Amino acid sequence: ADAYGHGALHCVGAVAEAGADRIAFATASEAVLARSVAPDVPLLVLGALAPGEIEMAISAGADVSAWEPGFLATLADQAAAAGLVVGVHVKYDTGMGRLGTTDPELVLELARTAEAHPNLRLAAIWTHFATADEPDRSFLGQQSVRLAELGERARREFPEVKLHAANSAAMIADPSSHFDMVRPGVAIYGMDPFGNDPADHNLRPVLSLHSWVAAVRDFEPGQSAGYGRTWRAESPTRVATVPVGYGDGVRRGLSNRGEVLIGGDRYPISGTVSMDNITVDLGPDSGAKVGDEVTLIGAQGDEAILAEQIAVPLGTINYEVTCGISPRVPRVGTGSGPN
Repeated sequence: ADAYGHGALHCVGAVAEAGADRIAFATASEAVLARSVAPDVPLLVLGALAPGEIEMAISAGADVSAWEPGFLATLADQAAAAGLVVGVHVKYDTGMGRLGTTDPELVLELARTAEAHPNLRLAAIWTHFATADEPDRSFLGQQSVRLAELGERARREFPEVKLHAANSAAMIADPSSHFDMVRPGVAIYGMDPFGNDPADHNLRPVLSLHSWVAAVRDFEPGQSAGYGRTWRAESPTRVATVPVGYGDGVRRGLSNRGEVLIGGDRYPISGTVSMDNITVDLGPDSGAKVGDEVTLIGAQGDEAILAEQIAVPLGTINYEVTCGISPRVPRVGTGSGPN
C-alpha cells in the first residue's frame, strides 16, 4: 500500500540500503515499481495474482506466492515462456482464513511440483498470523506450531526450504515465531504494531505530514467556520485556514476532534474537515501567521502528534491513518539511507 502511505519509491531504496535480504509486496505492480529503483534486491509478491498480473511479477524478477495447483501450472507455463526460473513461496493458511490452503498435504504437493519443474524453484512455505497484535497469544502459538510441524515434514524432502511467518507484532512479541525469515511491515516505518507509543518498543516514526497556514481571520462570538456550522466561536478568537482536507487523507472524523501543531503549540481542528481545507481555532493571543508550518502528524518542538493518537478517536489503527494519505500529497524524502 505504497509503503503504508509513506511512498514506496522513497522507501524501497532506503530499506535495501539498510540491509533487507528481500522486500515483499502485496501486488505485482508494486514489485515492478520497486524493481525500477532497486534493481538487485530480491522481491516477493505475497498477494493473489490475476492471470494478467503473473507476467508482471515474472518481469520484475519477483518470487511469487502460490496455494492452488491451477495457478502453479499457469505460473510454470509463463515462466517457461519467458525463459526464467521463478521462486515459489507456498502459502499455508494456519488460521488467518483468507488466502492459502488449509490442507498440509496440498502444501507438500505444491512444493513437490515447484521443486520438480525446471522453471520453478521452491523457495519457502509461509503463513500469516491473525492475532499477533493481541494480548492473548495462544492462537499465535497454535499457528506457529502448525507451520513448524509442516516445516519439519517438508524439510525431509526439501532440506533447503525456508519458513516465514512473523509480521511486526510477532517479530517483537514472540521470538519463537521468527523461523528463517521475518516480515516486518509497519514497524519498518517506526509505527507500533500494537497501537501504542512507538517509543515503548524503541521505534521512531519516520513520517510527518505538514501543511501551512493560508489565512488567519478574526472571529467574533457566534461566527462559524466550515460546512454545517458545526463550530462557532464562543468568544473573540482567531481562526486559521489550512489547505489540507479529506482529499489529502485528513479524515472527516477528526472534525472538532483532531489537533494540529503550529509553532510548537497544539490547536484544535474547529469545524468540519472539508475536502481541501480545515479550520483551526488559534485563540485570541496566538502569534500564528500566514505561511507558518502546520504539522498534522509528527513533531514540532516538544510536542508530537502520532498516527497512533490520531487513530483513537477514529476507532481505527495507525496503519489506516498513514495508508489513507492520498496520492496528491507529495512525498519528500529527507536524510539518506538507514541513518
